[in-house]
Amino acid sequence: MTGLENKKLFVFDMDGTIYLGNRVFPAALEFIKNLRKSGKRILFFTNNASHSREFYLSKLERLGFEPREDEIMTSGDVTVEYLLKYRAGKTVYLVGTQELVGVFKNAGVPLTDGSHADIVVTSFDTELTYEKMKNACQLIMRGSEYLSTHPDFNCPTEDGFIPDSGAISAFVTASTGVTPTYFGKPYATAIDMMCSYTGVSKEDAVVFGDRLYTDIALGKRAGVTAVLVLTGETKKADLAACPPEQTPDMVYESLGAVGLEMFGTSNK
Repeated sequence: MTGLENKKLFVFDMDGTIYLGNRVFPAALEFIKNLRKSGKRILFFTNNASHSREFYLSKLERLGFEPREDEIMTSGDVTVEYLLKYRAGKTVYLVGTQELVGVFKNAGVPLTDGSHADIVVTSFDTELTYEKMKNACQLIMRGSEYLSTHPDFNCPTEDGFIPDSGAISAFVTASTGVTPTYFGKPYATAIDMMCSYTGVSKEDAVVFGDRLYTDIALGKRAGVTAVLVLTGETKKADLAACPPEQTPDMVYESLGAVGLEMFGTSNK
């Protein structure tokens, strides 16, 4: 056995790990079902902050994962928590979807129209306009603090990869010369929030994901067991040039292979 059977908290990336776009990996359903039966705590964590927790709850329900609302967290949630705790009362210009705007507003983060702001936050904005980018860059050049929900350059979809939050922040950095403070995976604020939220220690947690520089790096930085599945962005050939800080503790073809090892079933 690998020792995974002794873990208490199983953290799953979503896109590329348990599903791809709207195509669910059947083995993921069976694996998570068996984890629940074994009394394990489940947490679905995505860097994709373009959608709200309610969106992911509805999607996971539709795909058959039977989630609870308290089992879902995004990089947007981590960013909001940071702003409320460490930047209380500061005004924010947000480059994000209307769903993310709603998350920030509902949490009480004071948002501006772009004419002024103490802080600029950029994210994965599928409603991006040049006006938003211009406002963000001008505010940062005038001295606004710059934050970003997550560093992912591309988002996997059923039709291929599309530009994600990291690509948007690269645009802003190219214009302003300012690199943002990132949240979400692989940064410590994400794993700290997960453990605080669930009450489980890092030693008792395991992270599953398909990306070396976010999912796996999160585990390596925090001392949490990191398991790579080859169902998303990372391919087996990528591991040859993988730096130590992104080297997974375990590698599987899919969650089905993990389920076969732990429970004797994979439901491929």
